[in-house]
Parts: sequence; C-alpha cells; structure tokens
Amino acid sequence: MRHFTLVSCFLASAVALVSSAFSSEFSNTENKLKAALAMDHRSAEARERDENRSPIAAMQFCRLRDDMVVIEFGPGSGWYTEILGPVLQEKGKLFIAYKASWMKKLDPLLARDFMSSVQKLPINISWDSNNRIFDVGDIAYNVENADLALNIREYHNLDTVGASRVNKATFTALKPGGFYCIIDHTRRHMEPRYHENRRRADPVHVIQEVQAAGFKLLNHSDIFFRPDDELRYEVGRKTVTGNTDRFSLLFQKPAN
Repeated sequence: MRHFTLVSCFLASAVALVSSAFSSEFSNTENKLKAALAMDHRSAEARERDENRSPIAAMQFCRLRDDMVVIEFGPGSGWYTEILGPVLQEKGKLFIAYKASWMKKLDPLLARDFMSSVQKLPINISWDSNNRIFDVGDIAYNVENADLALNIREYHNLDTVGASRVNKATFTALKPGGFYCIIDHTRRHMEPRYHENRRRADPVHVIQEVQAAGFKLLNHSDIFFRPDDELRYEVGRKTVTGNTDRFSLLFQKPAN
C-alpha cells in the first residue's frame, strides 16, 4: 500500500480540482520560469537540483503568476529566490522572510538588476540549537494583500507554537482568496519526532494546523511522491537525499 494513502483519503472530501482556466493563465509565467532557470547567475550546483525539485510543476501547483505579490518564508540559500526574482521582476513583487542576519548571504544576488523586485522582510525568528527547530517570536510580515505565500521545505523546522505563529502571520498578510502553498518532506503519520525524522513533517498535522489559522484546504499533489522512500531515515542520508517523498498542499484564505 502506498504510504501516502492515508493522507489521500484524508484529503479526498476537501480537495478542489485545479481549474483549466488557471492552467491557461500559467503559460506566460511558465515561459518566464523557464527563462529564469536558464539564466547564467545560477550555479551548477543549483542547476543539478532542478530535475528533483521540479520548480515549474511546483509553482504551477502553487498557483504562481508573474504579476503576484509573493511572500517566501525561509529563502535559505536562495534557490527559489534566484528563480522567482526574475519571474516577478516586471509585474510582481517578492518578499523574502527570514532572520535579518541569515539573509545577508543573499546580498550579492539581490544586488543584481533583475532582482529589484525582491525585498527583505526581517522577522522575529532564531535557531534553537538544543531542540533543532526555529524559535519563533511574534512574527508580523507587515505586508497586506499578498497573493501567494510559499513555505517550501521549512515547515518541518516549526514546533506547534511556531507553526501557529507563522500560519497566523501568513493569514494576515494574504488578501482574501490568497494562496498558501506548503511543500515538505513527508513524515509517517502520528510518528513522534526523533533524530531520523526531524526534517520531515506529518502532512495530516500540517493540514490541521493551517486550517486552525483560518485557511481552507484547496488542493494537494503527488508531484514529489517517491514510493521507494520508506520515510524511515534522515533526509540528508546518502541513501535518501535527492529522493525524499514530499507532500504538496495548497490552502486558500477565504474570500469572505
């Protein structure tokens, strides 16, 4: 039995189909994504991850359009930032939300002309090295009416309190009808957190936490379903890295 079956059953009654209308709207954004992926500012190491991370399929699922105001929580080393910046350059805006000192390494990238649509959004967050999770303070994005918020491979770093604060801040920053897209490494349902699964998240718990913040579940995808990932090992292990099963969830802030 597929290990994702439980989650699929959980979602079945709540998920809405992605409209064909949106698929046609995505074509301009898709072309810009392809162009950004081919730009020479991207390193060979970043390009090596393209196939595994499938950014075009992922961003189509997340409902990205090139005229959106987008919040990226946890830009890390900027893998998505360096792609999204050029895509949103002409019509949109990208806010990257992280601890101020953690974003300094992105300064050379952000100084490029084609990244002028990107703005840093320092937030109250630090790293709890004892528990190996984010220590999340009172987060406020100070952004109104954003169209899309992305949380990609960062949700697993949040405990219950941190997740609640991030989700509420995201809800406040999005416009009515705005989208919240979460992609992360899959943890076995109901499995307690320990050293081997600490960089994985239980998708059922994620759904419950995000819905508690006021969002409705809109869609899910098996873009990153990996049947040979047993969900047993740390995602950085040589036998697992690059082939982790990841869940993709799309939520929406109610229009009313």
